[in-house]
Amino acid sequence: MIGLLLTWMTGFEGVPIPYSPKLDDGVTILLLCCFFMSAYVLSRSRKFLVQLAKDFLLNRERTSIFAATTATDMRYMLLLILQTCVLAAVCTFNYFVDVRPELGERIPPYVLLGTYLAVCLLYLFLKWLTYSFLGWIFFDASRTSLWMESYSTLLYYIGFALFPFALFLVYFDLSLLSTVIIGLFLVFFTKILMFYKWIKLFCGNLYGILLLMLYFCALEIIPCFIVYQGVLQLNDYLIIKF
Repeated sequence: MIGLLLTWMTGFEGVPIPYSPKLDDGVTILLLCCFFMSAYVLSRSRKFLVQLAKDFLLNRERTSIFAATTATDMRYMLLLILQTCVLAAVCTFNYFVDVRPELGERIPPYVLLGTYLAVCLLYLFLKWLTYSFLGWIFFDASRTSLWMESYSTLLYYIGFALFPFALFLVYFDLSLLSTVIIGLFLVFFTKILMFYKWIKLFCGNLYGILLLMLYFCALEIIPCFIVYQGVLQLNDYLIIKF
Protein backbone atom coordinates (compact mmCIF):
# COMPACT_ATOMS: atom_id res chain seq x y z
CA MET A 1 0.00 0.00 0.00
CA ILE A 2 2.80 2.38 0.88
CA GLY A 3 4.56 1.47 -2.36
CA LEU A 4 1.44 2.33 -4.38
CA LEU A 5 1.12 5.62 -2.53
CA LEU A 6 4.74 6.55 -3.23
CA THR A 7 4.27 5.63 -6.89
CA TRP A 8 1.17 7.82 -7.11
CA MET A 9 3.00 10.73 -5.49
CA THR A 10 6.22 10.51 -7.52
CA GLY A 11 4.63 9.43 -10.81
CA PHE A 12 5.56 6.69 -13.21
CA GLU A 13 8.84 6.51 -15.08
CA GLY A 14 8.26 7.44 -18.71
CA VAL A 15 9.24 5.22 -21.61
CA PRO A 16 11.59 7.10 -23.98
CA ILE A 17 10.32 7.40 -27.55
CA PRO A 18 12.81 6.01 -30.08
CA TYR A 19 14.26 8.55 -32.50
CA SER A 20 12.39 8.95 -35.79
CA PRO A 21 13.37 11.31 -38.63
CA LYS A 22 9.71 12.25 -39.25
CA LEU A 23 9.57 13.75 -35.75
CA ASP A 24 12.76 15.74 -36.27
CA ASP A 25 12.10 19.40 -37.07
CA GLY A 26 15.57 19.73 -38.57
CA VAL A 27 14.89 17.06 -41.19
CA THR A 28 11.56 18.69 -42.01
CA ILE A 29 13.20 22.10 -42.47
CA LEU A 30 15.89 20.53 -44.66
CA LEU A 31 13.29 18.92 -46.92
CA LEU A 32 11.33 22.17 -47.10
CA CYS A 33 14.49 23.99 -48.15
CA CYS A 34 15.03 21.41 -50.90
CA PHE A 35 11.45 21.91 -52.07
CA PHE A 36 11.75 25.69 -52.25
CA MET A 37 15.15 25.39 -53.91
CA SER A 38 13.73 23.10 -56.62
CA ALA A 39 10.76 25.40 -57.17
CA TYR A 40 13.03 28.44 -57.42
CA VAL A 41 15.44 26.83 -59.88
CA LEU A 42 12.59 25.46 -62.02
CA SER A 43 10.99 28.88 -62.19
CA ARG A 44 14.25 30.44 -63.37
CA SER A 45 15.88 27.76 -65.52
CA ARG A 46 13.10 25.42 -66.66
CA LYS A 47 13.89 25.83 -70.37
CA PHE A 48 17.57 25.24 -69.75
CA LEU A 49 16.87 22.00 -67.85
CA VAL A 50 14.58 20.77 -70.64
CA GLN A 51 17.31 21.53 -73.17
CA LEU A 52 19.80 19.57 -71.06
CA ALA A 53 17.52 16.52 -71.10
CA LYS A 54 17.07 16.75 -74.88
CA ASP A 55 20.81 17.05 -75.44
CA PHE A 56 21.43 14.06 -73.17
CA LEU A 57 18.99 11.79 -75.03
CA LEU A 58 19.70 13.01 -78.57
CA ASN A 59 23.48 13.14 -78.10
CA ARG A 60 23.94 16.34 -80.04
CA GLU A 61 27.46 17.09 -81.09
CA ARG A 62 28.52 20.46 -79.71
CA THR A 63 31.48 21.96 -78.00
CA SER A 64 29.77 22.79 -74.72
CA ILE A 65 26.20 23.35 -73.70
CA PHE A 66 27.45 25.67 -71.01
CA ALA A 67 29.04 28.01 -73.54
CA ALA A 68 25.71 29.81 -74.03
CA THR A 69 24.72 29.84 -70.38
CA THR A 70 25.15 32.60 -67.86
CA ALA A 71 26.89 32.55 -64.52
CA THR A 72 23.43 32.64 -62.90
CA ASP A 73 22.46 29.38 -64.63
CA MET A 74 25.66 27.78 -63.39
CA ARG A 75 24.85 28.81 -59.82
CA TYR A 76 21.41 27.27 -60.16
CA MET A 77 22.93 24.03 -61.42
CA LEU A 78 25.37 23.92 -58.51
CA LEU A 79 22.40 24.32 -56.16
CA LEU A 80 20.74 21.32 -57.80
CA ILE A 81 23.88 19.22 -57.35
CA LEU A 82 24.00 20.24 -53.67
CA GLN A 83 20.32 19.32 -53.36
CA THR A 84 21.01 15.88 -54.84
CA CYS A 85 23.73 15.27 -52.24
CA VAL A 86 21.49 16.50 -49.40
CA LEU A 87 18.58 14.26 -50.43
CA ALA A 88 20.90 11.27 -50.88
CA ALA A 89 22.22 11.93 -47.36
CA VAL A 90 18.66 12.11 -45.97
CA CYS A 91 17.72 8.80 -47.63
CA THR A 92 20.90 7.15 -46.36
CA PHE A 93 20.31 8.57 -42.89
CA ASN A 94 16.73 7.27 -42.74
CA TYR A 95 17.76 3.84 -44.05
CA PHE A 96 20.52 3.27 -41.52
CA VAL A 97 18.45 4.60 -38.62
CA ASP A 98 15.81 1.99 -39.52
CA VAL A 99 18.35 -0.79 -39.96
CA ARG A 100 20.42 0.11 -36.89
CA PRO A 101 18.26 1.99 -34.35
CA GLU A 102 21.24 2.42 -32.03
CA LEU A 103 22.63 4.98 -34.50
CA GLY A 104 19.73 7.32 -33.74
CA GLU A 105 19.93 6.61 -30.01
CA ARG A 106 23.66 7.03 -29.44
CA ILE A 107 24.76 9.48 -32.14
CA PRO A 108 23.39 13.04 -32.47
CA PRO A 109 21.20 12.96 -35.59
CA TYR A 110 22.71 16.07 -37.14
CA VAL A 111 26.21 14.67 -36.72
CA LEU A 112 25.12 11.49 -38.49
CA LEU A 113 23.29 13.37 -41.25
CA GLY A 114 26.23 15.73 -41.74
CA THR A 115 28.59 12.76 -41.97
CA TYR A 116 26.51 11.17 -44.72
CA LEU A 117 26.36 14.49 -46.56
CA ALA A 118 30.15 14.77 -46.36
CA VAL A 119 30.47 11.23 -47.75
CA CYS A 120 28.19 12.11 -50.69
CA LEU A 121 30.13 15.28 -51.48
CA LEU A 122 33.46 13.49 -51.21
CA TYR A 123 32.25 10.67 -53.46
CA LEU A 124 31.04 13.15 -56.05
CA PHE A 125 34.30 15.10 -55.91
CA LEU A 126 36.40 11.95 -56.36
CA LYS A 127 34.24 10.83 -59.28
CA TRP A 128 34.68 14.22 -60.89
CA LEU A 129 38.47 14.02 -60.50
CA THR A 130 38.52 10.47 -61.87
CA TYR A 131 36.49 11.36 -64.94
CA SER A 132 38.64 14.42 -65.63
CA PHE A 133 41.88 12.46 -65.24
CA LEU A 134 40.81 9.52 -67.43
CA GLY A 135 39.38 11.87 -70.05
CA TRP A 136 42.63 13.81 -70.13
CA ILE A 137 44.61 10.57 -70.70
CA PHE A 138 42.41 8.55 -73.07
CA PHE A 139 40.05 10.97 -74.84
CA ASP A 140 40.00 14.40 -76.37
CA ALA A 141 38.84 17.43 -74.42
CA SER A 142 35.60 17.79 -76.42
CA ARG A 143 34.24 14.32 -75.62
CA THR A 144 35.38 14.58 -72.01
CA SER A 145 33.52 17.87 -71.70
CA LEU A 146 30.40 16.31 -73.22
CA TRP A 147 30.49 13.48 -70.72
CA MET A 148 31.00 15.81 -67.75
CA GLU A 149 28.01 17.85 -68.89
CA SER A 150 25.92 14.70 -69.34
CA TYR A 151 26.93 13.44 -65.90
CA SER A 152 25.93 16.79 -64.41
CA THR A 153 22.54 16.53 -66.14
CA LEU A 154 21.97 13.16 -64.51
CA LEU A 155 22.80 14.61 -61.11
CA TYR A 156 20.27 17.41 -61.59
CA TYR A 157 17.45 15.04 -62.44
CA ILE A 158 18.40 12.49 -59.79
CA GLY A 159 17.79 15.23 -57.25
CA PHE A 160 14.25 15.74 -58.55
CA ALA A 161 13.62 11.98 -58.39
CA LEU A 162 15.05 11.66 -54.88
CA PHE A 163 12.78 14.33 -53.42
CA PRO A 164 9.48 12.34 -53.52
CA PHE A 165 11.39 9.21 -52.54
CA ALA A 166 12.79 11.00 -49.47
CA LEU A 167 9.32 12.25 -48.53
CA PHE A 168 7.80 8.77 -48.69
CA LEU A 169 10.78 7.32 -46.88
CA VAL A 170 10.63 9.78 -43.99
CA TYR A 171 6.91 10.43 -43.53
CA PHE A 172 5.07 7.37 -44.85
CA ASP A 173 7.07 4.64 -43.07
CA LEU A 174 7.99 2.61 -46.13
CA SER A 175 8.96 -0.94 -45.31
CA LEU A 176 12.60 -1.85 -45.48
CA LEU A 177 11.96 -4.09 -48.50
CA SER A 178 10.18 -1.29 -50.38
CA THR A 179 12.98 1.13 -49.52
CA VAL A 180 15.65 -1.23 -50.84
CA ILE A 181 13.68 -2.04 -54.02
CA ILE A 182 12.98 1.60 -54.90
CA GLY A 183 16.53 2.65 -54.03
CA LEU A 184 18.07 -0.10 -56.15
CA PHE A 185 15.72 0.76 -59.02
CA LEU A 186 16.84 4.41 -58.96
CA VAL A 187 20.49 3.38 -58.88
CA PHE A 188 20.01 0.79 -61.65
CA PHE A 189 18.10 3.22 -63.88
CA THR A 190 20.77 5.88 -63.40
CA LYS A 191 23.57 3.45 -64.26
CA ILE A 192 21.69 2.34 -67.39
CA LEU A 193 21.45 5.94 -68.55
CA MET A 194 25.14 6.45 -67.83
CA PHE A 195 26.08 3.35 -69.80
CA TYR A 196 23.86 4.50 -72.69
CA LYS A 197 25.70 7.82 -72.75
CA TRP A 198 29.06 6.09 -72.59
CA ILE A 199 28.16 4.00 -75.65
CA LYS A 200 27.07 7.11 -77.54
CA LEU A 201 30.21 9.06 -76.71
CA PHE A 202 33.04 6.56 -76.48
CA CYS A 203 32.09 3.42 -78.40
CA GLY A 204 32.16 2.73 -82.12
CA ASN A 205 32.14 -1.09 -82.43
CA LEU A 206 31.35 -4.34 -80.62
CA TYR A 207 34.90 -4.72 -79.34
CA GLY A 208 34.66 -1.27 -77.84
CA ILE A 209 31.44 -2.21 -76.03
CA LEU A 210 33.18 -5.13 -74.30
CA LEU A 211 35.97 -2.86 -73.07
CA LEU A 212 33.43 -0.25 -72.11
CA MET A 213 31.56 -2.75 -69.95
CA LEU A 214 34.80 -3.57 -68.14
CA TYR A 215 35.58 0.09 -67.51
CA PHE A 216 31.99 0.73 -66.47
CA CYS A 217 32.11 -1.99 -63.82
CA ALA A 218 35.43 -0.66 -62.55
CA LEU A 219 34.30 2.98 -62.37
CA GLU A 220 30.59 2.74 -61.57
CA ILE A 221 29.63 -0.61 -60.02
CA ILE A 222 32.56 -1.51 -57.77
CA PRO A 223 32.80 1.98 -56.18
CA CYS A 224 29.17 1.65 -55.06
CA PHE A 225 29.99 -1.48 -53.07
CA ILE A 226 33.15 0.14 -51.69
CA VAL A 227 31.20 3.21 -50.53
CA TYR A 228 28.50 1.03 -48.93
CA GLN A 229 31.06 -0.99 -47.00
CA GLY A 230 32.86 2.20 -46.05
CA VAL A 231 29.64 3.69 -44.63
CA LEU A 232 29.06 0.50 -42.61
CA GLN A 233 32.55 0.81 -41.14
CA LEU A 234 31.97 4.49 -40.49
CA ASN A 235 28.76 3.69 -38.60
CA ASP A 236 30.64 1.23 -36.39
CA TYR A 237 33.31 3.85 -35.69
CA LEU A 238 30.73 6.50 -34.78
CA ILE A 239 28.92 4.11 -32.42
CA ILE A 240 32.18 3.35 -30.62
CA LYS A 241 33.18 7.04 -30.47
CA PHE A 242 29.87 8.25 -29.10
